[in-house]
Amino acid sequence: MSKPDLNRHQSSVVLIVDDVMDNLAILHDALDESGYTVLIANNGQVAIERAEAAQPEIILLDAMMPEMDGFEVCRKLKLNAKTSHIPVIFMTGLTESEHVVAAFQAGGTDYVTKPIRTTEVIARIAAHLKTSRQMHQARGALDAFGQAAIAITPQNGKIVWQTPLARQWLQSYFFPENETSEFVTPEPILNWIVSAYKADASGKTLQAMTIIQSTKRLGFSPADISSDEQWVIVLREESDTAQIEALMLTFKLTKRESEVLYWAIKGKTSRDIGDILSSSPRTINKHLEHVFEKLGVETRTAAASLAASKLRGFN
Repeated sequence: MSKPDLNRHQSSVVLIVDDVMDNLAILHDALDESGYTVLIANNGQVAIERAEAAQPEIILLDAMMPEMDGFEVCRKLKLNAKTSHIPVIFMTGLTESEHVVAAFQAGGTDYVTKPIRTTEVIARIAAHLKTSRQMHQARGALDAFGQAAIAITPQNGKIVWQTPLARQWLQSYFFPENETSEFVTPEPILNWIVSAYKADASGKTLQAMTIIQSTKRLGFSPADISSDEQWVIVLREESDTAQIEALMLTFKLTKRESEVLYWAIKGKTSRDIGDILSSSPRTINKHLEHVFEKLGVETRTAAASLAASKLRGFN
């Protein structure tokens, strides 16, 4: 029988939480032999403190413990910004569907049933660690380039992490100034994610969503929905003002010409544009003539098509 590769998981820290010492001993020995660094906790409060202090890469959590059960421990971990990103695998002898649902609702990533089979636990840990590291790398890259993105657990719609720009936009669109948005999923996003997951667990049916606020729009597009553990969603903000300015710069238009062109792209008639800009349809048509000349086109349709293609390049 080949010896385990003791170096393969040397940097991976696992926290085991169980009030039964025999269970802790069995799991500790099995994981230690597989090359993991193992921490233990025999109650919920110690588990929470140890997770925050040591930042393990994954947590094995007993569902049924005295004083504070595993479901409550997991909820507290997920509400803490310092520990919310850590995957939690529940260990339970409870196989009834309501307990499985409770584990996922609390924020659990997976579960294994007792009596524990150490080979299964090790395999599950390896799989979840791989996904977690990929997500961590993706988050680091998005942070570095100033992108707006969030990662969500699709089963329950909970936000696992968010880049600074995403946090700023979510706060602006969904929460009053005095209310924190840290890891709270706004209801429209929650409904969008959960509905898509129920419709197709693979996530292939997830379509982009747009939230409109006055002259601004916040778009949500799936970036990576291949995993059942986390979906990565990219956010993009658009505003009428920003797009009008982009048209001015691109085509060397005046502000009013750019405004007229922008609303023409939106399919508005000269009368509609006149109402929006407090001007007459005749004046709007004069502006359009100047726009056609600067863009080198002869019709409203051609101007709108050319301008729209440029705007898509900015988004």
